[in-house]
Parts: sequence; structure tokens; C-alpha cells
Amino acid sequence: MDAGDRPARLTVGVLGAGKVGSALGAALSQAGHRIVAASGVSENSRRWAADRLGVPLARPDEVVSAAQLILLTVPDDALPDLVNGLATTGADLKGKLLAHTSGAYGLSVLEPAAEVGALPLALHPVMTFTGRDDDLNKLTGISYGVTAPDVLRPIAEALVIEMGGEPVWIADADRPLYHAALAGAANHMVTLIAESSDLLRGIGVEHPGRMLGPLLGAALDNVLRLGIAGLTGPVVRGDAGTVRKHVDALILAAPEAADAYIALARLTADRALAAGLLKPEEAERLLDALGGNIWT
Repeated sequence: MDAGDRPARLTVGVLGAGKVGSALGAALSQAGHRIVAASGVSENSRRWAADRLGVPLARPDEVVSAAQLILLTVPDDALPDLVNGLATTGADLKGKLLAHTSGAYGLSVLEPAAEVGALPLALHPVMTFTGRDDDLNKLTGISYGVTAPDVLRPIAEALVIEMGGEPVWIADADRPLYHAALAGAANHMVTLIAESSDLLRGIGVEHPGRMLGPLLGAALDNVLRLGIAGLTGPVVRGDAGTVRKHVDALILAAPEAADAYIALARLTADRALAAGLLKPEEAERLLDALGGNIWT
């Protein structure tokens, strides 16, 4: 395969036919590539391989032998051992595209395979996958964090575009910070909203989602359009008394949530102060309410 060419129709194998692998494989199939094999260990993987990819499960070595493009869509912690295993057991990797979908890893995790001739790509879809039927629909218009050797960059970007996504180039050394930013926003948001829902439910609010939905939708729209200038609420208003009441109430009702509230309120005050949205004297009162000064 000429690494400078746009990918022609490829045979595709999926190592890890789970939520992500089955969705991306299906997207590549819709783009005209041919899914030839998939591996997995769970009953869900067996079902997704059959329903989304149209293939039965096979051994990893059989997947590699059959495909020109191999997707490595296993959990992050399993990725290094998988790559090392493929490289050391003599899997037929020479000249084949080997693409992992981890956000935190870059190209170094693929180095053992690259040393025996594989063509390494890192293609991370910036989306959550639940295993539901709408996973494939979520792929349209999303960003992918793309890292690849310069000679393979056109192929990496073309594959992303074919799956309906937008390639965003991420330097190899920046992958951990890139992924931390994404996980911090998406994963922690789920935790915060679940915690808020539980607190509301605990005081008798029957449908917390109905209450939170419009508020959170507006807050998300504000921050995506305006950044920190879209901040509202007691911290940016300098309402130290209200913030202290929040802390006291949380200490009684959910002490584990109080620590998170204090840490996030301090970070919010820090950013608001730096942006000129909060006066220094207001910030000092807030920090006293939160239990002490963190700035020097």
C-alpha cells in the first residue's frame, strides 16, 4: 500500500468488537470498506459483531491475517499487551494499517507493531458510546483526535472523513492532556449531574431531570459560545454567604459531595478572578467561605 494515497476500499478487521469497535466498523462498512473479521470475548461482542458488522467472532490472528486495516478497539489498559502480543507472536502486520481508538495513547503504544512493518494510526472518536442502536448515528459530525506519522496523515484524515467525522490533529506528546480535557468535561459532568439529581430526589423532587434539563442546556450553550464569560451563579456574583450555606448543607446531606463542591468552587473563583469577572475582595470572601485561601 502506498502510504501517500487516499485509502481505497479496504478489508477491515476489528480487534475488540465492543461498543466502539462495532460502531466504527459499521461506519467504515457504510463508507464502502468491507468488514472481514472481528474478535471479542463477551456475549455483547458476539451480538454486535453479528448485527453491526455481519461477521462471526474469530481469533485475533485470524482477524489480522484477513484485513488490510485493523481497528484496535479494546480498553486502554489492554492496548499495550494486545499490541505486544501481535508483534511478538508473528502476526501478519507488514504493510497493514493498525489504528487504535484510545484518547490517552499516541503512537508509542503501537511501536512494537510498527517495528515489524505495521502502519500506525491513532484515531480517537470524541463521543460516548452506550451500545444502543443510536451509536452509529452519533458519529456524524463528531471530532476525532488524530495522530499519525506525517506520511500516513492523509490516510488517517480520509478514514475519519469517510466515517462522517472531522479530523483534528493532536501532537503525539499532547495525547494525555487532550484526553484529560475530554474526560474531565464529559465523565465528571455525568457524575455531577447524577449527584445533583440524587440530592434533588432526596428532598422530594420527583423528576430531577425535568428541573435540571433546561438549566443545564442553557449553561452548556453559554460556555460553548462564551467561554468563562458565560458563567453565572453565586461564585461569579461573589455571594459568599450563599456559597457557605451550600457547603454547610452538603456537609450534612452528602459530605463526599461537599469536598467536590469546594474544589470546583475554588477553581471557578480562580478562573472568574483571572477573567476579571470577580473582584479580588469578593474572591477573598469566597475563599474564606470555602475554608481558606489557596492563592499566594
